[in-house]
Order: sequence, then C-alpha cells, then structure tokens
Amino acid sequence: MNIMYWFLWGTRLKMLCTAVDKKMRMGIWGSTKIVLANLFLAGITPSMAGGEPVRIYLLNKNGMSIGGATAAVLGERLLDAMFILICIPFAFFVFKNHIDVELIRTGLSIGVIVFVACIILFVYAIKNPDKTKSFLIFLESKLRRFFRRRIDMKKVVDRINREVDDFNKSMKFFAKKGRKTFLLCGVLTVLFWSTGFMIPSMILLGLGLDPFIVESYSAQVLLLVIVMMPTTPGSSGITEGSVAGLYSVLIGRNLIGVFVLLFRLITYYMNLIVGAIFQYKIFRSVASFSLDMIKK
Repeated sequence: MNIMYWFLWGTRLKMLCTAVDKKMRMGIWGSTKIVLANLFLAGITPSMAGGEPVRIYLLNKNGMSIGGATAAVLGERLLDAMFILICIPFAFFVFKNHIDVELIRTGLSIGVIVFVACIILFVYAIKNPDKTKSFLIFLESKLRRFFRRRIDMKKVVDRINREVDDFNKSMKFFAKKGRKTFLLCGVLTVLFWSTGFMIPSMILLGLGLDPFIVESYSAQVLLLVIVMMPTTPGSSGITEGSVAGLYSVLIGRNLIGVFVLLFRLITYYMNLIVGAIFQYKIFRSVASFSLDMIKK
C-alpha cells in the first residue's frame, strides 16, 4: 500500500509539472524518485515542511524554473488542503462521541486554524504578486548579511521578479486553462491519500481485528491535521500519542502499543529510510553533474 501511495503521488506531481511547463520531459518514475527523495527531510522537519524545498530544488534541476516548480509543489499542497478540509467535517461526525482527550481536541483546533491561514496566505500571494516580490526582496536584504561573498542586487531582484511572475502565471493557468488537469490531479489526490489511509486498516486485519475502515479513515484525517502542526521533527511523540488516543477507542488498550509501533514503522520509519537512500543517490548524481559542468 505504501509503494502504491508513492507512485500515485509521483503521478500527480508529473501531471502538475507537465501542465505548468509543456517542455518538461519527466516520466512517472522520475517524479516518483523526487517524491521519495523528499520523504527524508519531510520526516525530520516539523509539519513535514522540509519536503517542499527538496521537490522544488530537484524539479529545478530537471529543467523547470523555480517559479514553475514552486507553483507545481504549492499546487500539491493546495489540493491536499482542499481534500483534508472537505474530509474534516465527516471525520468529526464519525468521532464526535469518541474524542475526549483534551490534547487531541486542542491539536485539531490549532491544525484547522493553520490550514485555513495557509490557504488565505496562498491566495493573497497569487492575487498580489507585487507585494510578494517586495516581501521576498526585503527578506533577501535581511538574509544577505549572513553571506560572506558579495551579491549583485540587480541580478537578485531580477531573479525574484522573474520567478514570482512564473509562479503567478502558473497558478493562473491552473485557475483558467488548466482546470481539467487540476481536476484530474484532485482525483489522484483522493486516491493517493485514501491508499495511505488504508494502511492502518491492513495492520488491524493483520492483528486479527476488524479493519474499522470508515472509522480508521476518519482517524487518519484527524491525525493528519494534528501532524501538520509545527511542533517536533516528524511530530514525534505527538503522532504516537494521537494515534493511541484515536485508535484506543476502536480496538481497546490491549493491542494499542503493538498497533502504534507497526503503524509508525510502516508510515514513518520506512519512509525515512527509503527517503534517505533516494535523497543520497539523487543529490550525489546532481553534485557529480555540476562538477562535470564546472570542469568543462
């Protein structure tokens, strides 16, 4: 199930990239490798925030502009946010009589607020590209003091303006001409999240328990909202406690420890190991290519 989840994610990324840049030539395996490489940093950073820069960087190395790559990756996040926000009322309805743990209630409330705030900022950035440029130029001027080498400000400003324009153009493309592609990617979003959400049910079946498909699906939606909070790397501790709190009302406390261990092994540590391997291989090949170009 986890492998299918990776390939569905890779397929969605490929479709978004191809829609943004018609010249982009990348197969499903190529986009899946980028997805796999991003799993490591996503797993060791709060809110899984480390994965996006990796995907943007690798897409840029594959020929996309930074603005186009950013639009494709943020398009993924937008689809994910829309899917989760649609599922949250259903998940709350299923668990309305079960969520008694104050920590989980608080986590869900904060998670929903963060989700909505991110969407508002995202829409604001698209509608106000000039203000986005001004903010990025201001941010760059503040960060410049940490760099020793002299930086050509004209080149930096031109680069920021160009990339923001590319990003804005790509997002407007999705809103107008690329609606069909965005809709297909929405279907893939439902499929790939649903595939991932089925993993706990498969674990429950393996333990000789009922799969609790609807309840487990709802629990995964609520868990995802909690995990998105910027707390600890990989939301360690928060995730385990939330899984135990959500699933103990379904399967009792006797097997909850074994279930949590298997769940984290498959959905976190497996991703971490595979992500580290692919990230090392891809970044090593990128570094080798860059060195060859310098020598030439």
